[in-house]
Amino acid sequence: MIELKTEGELAVLREAGRVVAKVLQAVRAQARVGTSLLELDELAADMLSAAGAKSPFLHYQPGFATTPYPAVLCTSVNDAVVHGIPTDYRLADGDLLSADFGAGLDGWHGDAAISFVVGEADPADLELIATTERALAAGIEQMRPGNRLGDVSHPIGVIGRRAGYGLLADYGGHGVGRAMHEAPHLPNEGPAGKGMRLRPGLVIAIEPMFLAGGRDDYRTAADGWTLLTSDGSRAAHVEHTVAVTEDGPRILTAL
Repeated sequence: MIELKTEGELAVLREAGRVVAKVLQAVRAQARVGTSLLELDELAADMLSAAGAKSPFLHYQPGFATTPYPAVLCTSVNDAVVHGIPTDYRLADGDLLSADFGAGLDGWHGDAAISFVVGEADPADLELIATTERALAAGIEQMRPGNRLGDVSHPIGVIGRRAGYGLLADYGGHGVGRAMHEAPHLPNEGPAGKGMRLRPGLVIAIEPMFLAGGRDDYRTAADGWTLLTSDGSRAAHVEHTVAVTEDGPRILTAL
């Protein structure tokens, strides 16, 4: 079932989104050479508690996972695409870090992700991140009443493929609201003009995940959670929670 949110509910979703945005901003600022991933998770947990919010990630266990997720923040480094569990690994110069974070406030949720390079960046990594961000922006632009779900998916896939990147197989965006993951599923590739029609109040987390090696397949790390590129190439993941409104797209997880 797909629930269309009222203006009042969108306002609460926006407050949850502000928490997400502030935490990701702080994580980006704190992530320096020598910072451990556990330190970033502790920072996120402290900020979450201070905001009076809860983590939809901590103890989350979908069907594919053999164990509950043990942290409030996902930290995916280099060839890790998504779902990276924070460890005592200390960031090195040139690491590409994708940080994914969610917050629940008064029963409503926000979900977003950023990718960036720690220290001196390889230009290829910067291009990968910039292309993924451009795809996200193109998808957001299509979140307008009367468009179809495929209109959001289509430009994401086109931008990724034209750049020669792979798209993480089986994964994409999703509805957000009373739960972190709701219907509908949003593929990161597909034909324009197809799928359900977008209506005001629909809220979706749009999240392109591009793989530099050009392959779509992946492998799962021994922790049962982290998804790694099959060829060891680097990956980028960016995400915003976005509402369809009569006035156009409304990004709920921006500062």
